[in-house]
Order: sequence, then structure tokens, then C-alpha cells
Amino acid sequence: MKVQDIITHIEELCPLAYAEDFDNVGLLVGDRNQQTNGVLISLDTLENVVDEAIEKNCNMIVSFHPIIFSGLKKITGKTYVERVVQKAIKNDIAIYAMHTALDNSWNGVSDRICDELGLTQKSILIPQKATIKKLITFAPKASAEKVRNALFAVGAGSIGNYDHCSFNTEGLGSFRGNEASNPTIGIKGETHFEEEVQLGITFARHLEGKIINTLQQVHPYEEVAYEVTTLENTNQHIGMGMIGHFEKPINEMHFMTLLKTKMKVPVVRHSHLLGKMIQKVAVLGGSGSFAIEAAKRAGVDAYVTADLKYHDFYKAEGQLILADIGHYESEQYTKNLLFEYLTKKIPNFAFILSAENTNPIKYS
Repeated sequence: MKVQDIITHIEELCPLAYAEDFDNVGLLVGDRNQQTNGVLISLDTLENVVDEAIEKNCNMIVSFHPIIFSGLKKITGKTYVERVVQKAIKNDIAIYAMHTALDNSWNGVSDRICDELGLTQKSILIPQKATIKKLITFAPKASAEKVRNALFAVGAGSIGNYDHCSFNTEGLGSFRGNEASNPTIGIKGETHFEEEVQLGITFARHLEGKIINTLQQVHPYEEVAYEVTTLENTNQHIGMGMIGHFEKPINEMHFMTLLKTKMKVPVVRHSHLLGKMIQKVAVLGGSGSFAIEAAKRAGVDAYVTADLKYHDFYKAEGQLILADIGHYESEQYTKNLLFEYLTKKIPNFAFILSAENTNPIKYS
């Protein structure tokens, strides 16, 4: 098993194309062609996590948070980041992080919070823009089915709960090849008319390279005519945060108790209670103050996130309850999510769930 084999499976769950622009994701340390004999899965990559990897004979760490976030100008061991990188390189340990790519995944961080709280009827809180593309191409009538099915096979035409979605229009195409051409149909130097099918098919942004490559491989023409456009349509399965519903409304104190119990927190920082029942809830793992207005527009009864500042709580404005459960606590189940996913994908490989608690915040 190579490092790249592990990466391929992770990026099926959370393609890096959907990570936020500010983020630093992917393989941060190591060689993707390196053989790996074990993978340690953690929320963070700290020195004690690298020590754990060494002790448990793992030469790859899959970490939610990237240890290298901004540029490193020196690696002298002066900071904890530099010491982690030094130790990983010295012990030939690869480090991979996906961070906001998993935040934006349908089966990612927020989805897991919903599951822990028992929320159903899920939807994305802030759909990511420009994630849907459309391919228009033209194929000879006799070859259209082959081209269409090849594109379906690599993921084109999948929309929510449906796949093999396309629109097909028959028409008459024309072309003339010059002296350097080698036309599959027709004679170079002569204008040729061919019954063609115009194929329209949408696809997820991260698949563009694979889809265009497949099109060029299976299409019979020497020169393939196609157009790719980015759509403004809202993608309902990629984006930050998630909205879910309790089967039955619960009162506010029951809700606070549920948060403390399910999310294993000693205390919840929250805005004023409103004396109303809680049923529709928005959640977003990690720092989520940027999504307060989106939660208000969605008409939720409560918004669960972390890292809210003093003035953020004023933004509730009596419309919803803002609940801060802590950064680590909101993301604590992420390593379990990754562990469960990877062990299902590669059941006979040594994936180990880190036993280290990397929460830097303590309560007394």
C-alpha cells in the first residue's frame, strides 16, 4: 500500500477542490509513492501524535487539521510546528490533512455532529458556489451512446440522488479538414455533413480533468468539439455547515443538556434563552461566527458552533440561540469518521485511531 492509495480513498470522500482558498490541505510532509505499513488517524498532528505514530509503527498520519498552515521560512525546531515537521521527516512519516475539504463534504464534519445529536432531514447551510459545471459536446449519432456511457462511468451526469442524467439533441454537424488532418469520418479538404447528437451533461467541478480526458479518449473524431461552463446553480451537497431537525421539538434546557451529553462538554456558552421549543438546528464544526447570518436566514431555532466572540452573541438578536460548544469538542468525532470510512474502504490494513487528546483548552 502506498501513501497515494490512502490519499485516493480520502479524496473520494472529500475532494481537495472544495477546500477553502485560505486553507493548506493535501500531503504536507512525505512522498506519495512511499510504501506505508500503517496509518494513524488524528484530529491534529502534534509532537505527541508523531511519537504515537512511531510507537505504533505507523509511517503515515492522516490529520484533520494541517500542521503547516502558513509558510515555514525555517525548520530549526524553535516552534511546535517546526518540531513536528522535523520529527516526521527524521522518522520518514508522511502527514496528510484535508481540513475544510471535509468541512464542505456532505458526509463530513457537520454531518457527523447532526448524527451525534440525532438530527435528520439534513441540508447544507451555506452551499459552496461554482461547484457545478456543464459539458456540451457533439458526437456522431452512431457513437453518441458510447461517449455518453463513458462520461457516466467517470461521474458525469450525477445530480443528488440521480445519475445518468443528460440531455440529447439531434442535428446536422459540418466540418472540413485541412491537408494536415486525418479525419475519422469524411475526406480531408472536403466539407462533410454528419448526423450528430449534441450531448449536454453536468458534473462536479473536481471531476473536470477526468471527464475531459475520458471524452478525448472515447470520442471518434480527431478534433473533439466541446464547451465547459460553470453554472450558478446551487449545489445542495457541497458547502459549510448543515441544517437538521429533531423528530419532535424539545425545550431549551433539554437541548442544552443534550449538547453537553452528546458533545461531551462541561459547559455551553450561549446567547439568551428565548423560551421557545427547539426543532430546526444549524451546526458547523470549528470556528463558525461567519455563518450566523446564514443560520438566521434559514430560520433555525438554534445554531451550534465554536469560537464565538463576545460581540458575536449580540447577533442572535432574539431570533435564535447561539451555542458555542468549543472548537475541539465540535470536531472531536472527525477522526472517528475518517477511521470508520477508511477501514470500510480498506478493511485489511492497519488503520489506528489516535488515543491522544489534542485539545489545547482545559476546564477547571
